[in-house]
Amino acid sequence: MLPALRDIIARHGLAARKSLGQHFLLDENLTAKIARQAGDLAGRHVVEVGPGPGGLTRALLATDAASVTAVEIDTRACAAIRELQTAYPDRLRLIEADALRTDLTTLVPPPRQIVANLPYNAGSPMLVRWLHQAAAWERLTLMFQLEVAERICAEPGSGAYGRLSVLAQLTCETEIMIRIPPSAFTPPPKVFSAVVGFIPRPTQPEPTLLTAIERVTAAAFGQRRKMLRGALRGLGGQALLDQAAIDGERRAETLTLAEFSRLAELVSLP
Repeated sequence: MLPALRDIIARHGLAARKSLGQHFLLDENLTAKIARQAGDLAGRHVVEVGPGPGGLTRALLATDAASVTAVEIDTRACAAIRELQTAYPDRLRLIEADALRTDLTTLVPPPRQIVANLPYNAGSPMLVRWLHQAAAWERLTLMFQLEVAERICAEPGSGAYGRLSVLAQLTCETEIMIRIPPSAFTPPPKVFSAVVGFIPRPTQPEPTLLTAIERVTAAAFGQRRKMLRGALRGLGGQALLDQAAIDGERRAETLTLAEFSRLAELVSLP
């Protein structure tokens, strides 16, 4: 029988560090529920980022996943995962690295998925990187602060709609699957969290188009109170909008995914 997670935390001095955005999930019923959101993992190679003491790791190993690869930067957590490895020597692998600086697609063969409770301070930049590689993943099941999750899944016209909404929804079908209260974590954060499911679309934007979409959305939402003709001045302003047949008096949050794609196509032209 595996030792209790609280014993693991005590043995390895694994108090959550604010600098690493750590909040640990110790409820086994909840970690099992999160693992189930990834669907049938039979034969899948799962990458988990930031496993901490290994609560979600254990839940993933309890599925029929072919392998679980844990990517962890915290040396204390790495020691905890190595202890777990003794129980699963053939299915659990530890990569001691910064996930933001690691190409996760090189770690496991397809079919591959990411399932992770992401550190609050790095979740968004990690997601943006993985969206550029969406075609390489079968599915992503990721936990964020609820506010970030709502931005990812927001519809045009809403106050939460922004850069992450456009990037995520152009590359994936997205859905908030579970909302989790602060009391579920150790230590409790000040905000609710949510698990978001991402299923990559069969057809992905070309890399150059996705890069252009990042430029357009950064400009448009960077000054979201401005009309588009002002916010996009550095990319062509009214002339660009005229080419795309978009009213320059509109604001960024009113544009559809198709309209952002049209602007990006024009920006990416040589």
